[in-house]
Amino acid sequence: MALVLDTGVLYAALDTEDPDHRACAELISGAAEQLIIPAPVLVELDYWVRKFGSSDAWLSFCEDVQSGAYVLYPLDARLLLAAAQLQVHFADLPLNLVDAVVFATCETLGEPKVATLDHRDFGVLRTQAGSALELLP
Repeated sequence: MALVLDTGVLYAALDTEDPDHRACAELISGAAEQLIIPAPVLVELDYWVRKFGSSDAWLSFCEDVQSGAYVLYPLDARLLLAAAQLQVHFADLPLNLVDAVVFATCETLGEPKVATLDHRDFGVLRTQAGSALELLP
């Protein structure tokens, strides 16, 4: 089993001033399963950490990735298409590529849950089987 991580959870875990820091940091540090980061999340995380955090925080996170604390999940053509299909199917949502890829990664891995703070989008999305994902924390 794995826990797929969205940008907001990672950012909150890194930023001690974030109101969701404690819940997100505890979710990540207490996880007994692989922590999966879909590759596009890194671009969004880099933007937010460098804008509101620090280069040191970004470097520390990257060192954690290199040490194996997280597993990077690659974006390939199949996953890109699945994300685009979600964006079309849920066109009434402001569903960006990163969120669509995170959801599609959960579906690809057969994971019934996702670590996200974005309840607006993820609360509406449904798998091909019609199921909602459990939203953590």
